Amino acid sequence: MNVKDKRQGRTIPEQEGRRTMTKTTVAKFGLLAGGLVFAGGLMFAGGTQEEDPPSVAQVVALDECDPGTFNAALGPDFCKNVALGAATKLTDLFAKAKAGTPDPGWDFEPDTVNIKQGATLNVFDQGGEPHTFTEVAQFGGGFLPVLNAPGEDTVPECAGGFSNLAVAKTRILQGSQRQITGLSKGEHLFECCIHPWMRVKVEVK
Repeated sequence: MNVKDKRQGRTIPEQEGRRTMTKTTVAKFGLLAGGLVFAGGLMFAGGTQEEDPPSVAQVVALDECDPGTFNAALGPDFCKNVALGAATKLTDLFAKAKAGTPDPGWDFEPDTVNIKQGATLNVFDQGGEPHTFTEVAQFGGGFLPVLNAPGEDTVPECAGGFSNLAVAKTRILQGSQRQITGLSKGEHLFECCIHPWMRVKVEVK
């Protein structure tokens, strides 16, 4: 069987026509692959630039408080958790902390942050209860002994709880945020003085 070459008005054997179409297809795929490689190179270059520390960084406070048990013990609307299927009873939170295995549902994310000097660190409380974001010299216990790990003492920066104005100023209510500015170069440690296993290391470059 022969194939009609519409460009030159001549008839060519079917086998030769197939070879021509195959070459055309290969050429098209070659152009596509080249375009993808070029685009990938641009993405890689962009990714390299994004490795630079940002001028604004975000930390999120999370928890899984159970409104029923928390509010019964601590007052109405203390816990405003609306997460579906993720809730820890107050007694369970205490029990896990006492055993030295604090509930991982209480956490700062990310655990490590890299920023430039002069950058702003925004801390959002997206959990259901209040937290603090308190800078400490060394990680340690908070101001509630019942939530501290066995043998862990309260760090000086958390001493006195909310009766200490310095601690009260670091409190973040559910749905609110706190901005940290003016950090010097080097490593800075932050923890929640209520749930002291919630910890963040901030590296300022």
